[in-house]
Amino acid sequence: MATEYVEDVKDPEKSTVVVDSLTQKATADDSSLNSVDEYLSKFLDMSNEAKNNDHKEKTMPLMEGLRTFPKAVFWSIVLSSALVMEGYDTNLLNSLFAFPAFNRKFGDFFPERNEYQVPAKWQTGLNMSYSSGQVIGLFIAGFVADIIGYRKTLMTALGTSVGLIFLQFFAPNRSILLLAYILLGINWGSYQTLTVTYASEVAPTTLRVYLTTYVNICWVFGQLISSGVIKGVSSMGEQHNSYRIPFAVQWVWPIPLFLGVFFAPESPWYLVKRGKDQEAKHSLKRLLSENPHMPDRDVLAQAMLTKIQMTVKEEETENTGITFSDCFKGSNFRRTRIAALTWMFQSITGSTLMGYSTYFYQQAGLADSMSFTFSIIQYCLGIIGTVGSWFLSNKVGRFKIYFSGLCTMCCLLLIVGGLGTSSSNSAKWGIGSMLLVFTFVYDLTVGPMCYCIVAEIPSAKLRTKTVMLARNLYNIANIVVGIITPYMLNPTAWDWRAKTGFFWAGFSFIAAVWCYFDLPETKGRTFAELDILFQDGVKARQFKHTEVEVFDAGKLMEKFGEDGIKQFVEHTERPDNEILEKA
Repeated sequence: MATEYVEDVKDPEKSTVVVDSLTQKATADDSSLNSVDEYLSKFLDMSNEAKNNDHKEKTMPLMEGLRTFPKAVFWSIVLSSALVMEGYDTNLLNSLFAFPAFNRKFGDFFPERNEYQVPAKWQTGLNMSYSSGQVIGLFIAGFVADIIGYRKTLMTALGTSVGLIFLQFFAPNRSILLLAYILLGINWGSYQTLTVTYASEVAPTTLRVYLTTYVNICWVFGQLISSGVIKGVSSMGEQHNSYRIPFAVQWVWPIPLFLGVFFAPESPWYLVKRGKDQEAKHSLKRLLSENPHMPDRDVLAQAMLTKIQMTVKEEETENTGITFSDCFKGSNFRRTRIAALTWMFQSITGSTLMGYSTYFYQQAGLADSMSFTFSIIQYCLGIIGTVGSWFLSNKVGRFKIYFSGLCTMCCLLLIVGGLGTSSSNSAKWGIGSMLLVFTFVYDLTVGPMCYCIVAEIPSAKLRTKTVMLARNLYNIANIVVGIITPYMLNPTAWDWRAKTGFFWAGFSFIAAVWCYFDLPETKGRTFAELDILFQDGVKARQFKHTEVEVFDAGKLMEKFGEDGIKQFVEHTERPDNEILEKA
């Protein structure tokens, strides 16, 4: 009786061993035997259900995904929009250093120049303050989000942002302004972790690339708004307190975003990890919309819940913990390394030069107002590039886009460095124009794909912590880059100017070499498939071609064991109120 169910699985020999082991303990009476058969029957049904749902998610056409998961798309966009605030604020500061009213308030008077300027050490300190705050915020978010959830963590950050903008707006001196940027940086850090992770967890495989790369659009959109605001108030630069207008604009976002996050469903993956299975099912149902492809929302929600439960349970059998140290053990160390280097190379392959195209146009004799216009054009190119990456990702995979982007950026940086050996105005025009092209290529490839890759690589249990560690390596790299870049470009320091392109081209080449040997292709792979590929130690270039059997009942029985199968079935079938009481 017990073995009749094993015929449906891939490896019946292994399954028979487990089934026979279970039945040996159930020979005391017929009722006990029937109980064992019932557990096995239910477990095999659940594994097949999870397998079928995983295959459906993987092969779902784009339009079907949009019809089935429109609410998931909407809520992901709502949460990701919090990064508009970060892009706005981090881009604002460097623009304010050229704003007369800001310099009079927070700068010193330099008689030799007959003007107010914020001293270089304070410019560096303010720039580094929010980067340092982001490092702290990422660590905090990594702990807190796994305890109270993504929504509550993000709502806390948004709520405190309102008060911190007051501190920024009314800062009486540089020290208070520095403190405001550190504290706001902590909030920006939490946005970076939670928005990417949430986007990857509420969407099926077919939509994941669009929602994770949308994060890059939010970042660029914030920078674009910042540049537009600065250009709009540039004519008021001499008026007292006019510098506060750009700060005040930030109050537009927190309250609407807070309300949006409040009504958003929690990540079902987080809820399953916390043992709140019925809440997870309710969250899944809120993400789904009935349509001709999916007439019964409850059935699909249950299938998705079963798949998430089995994925999390299978990770537990691999002795995967939930602490930061577990990110550096076994196959998780490889996953952490790939995610961290993917994000770090986004920072050290010339992206810092994108903000200096205006500088080179000014050197070539372009008026300041027109230079600001070119910076706006640059961010528009960034948005166009990110949207273009959506169409590109339909044709080629994550690896090809990221790798080809690094190679192209390396060539462009070599051209910039070569033009930097000339002091003619035409060369400066060429440098500025090449940096505009560089911006488009970066936001078509490396910029947006980084968010998708980093969200897909980690295991389910360690996703938040792995993303946090990866982003912190990026932030630390950004701090170093932010310190050395002014020295490279400044004629009174190292005086490399555009020849800096040679330096970053070298790092782009190194990144491309690493990418070829270590970055796997994750396009079309579900989280369950990626778990198996990493656990089996499949080489990076073989990820695309390796066939994977997910939720194989025989292997799962062997991993879970007798007690594990029974506990899993009992846990998934508890009454709603019992689960909620224990959660």
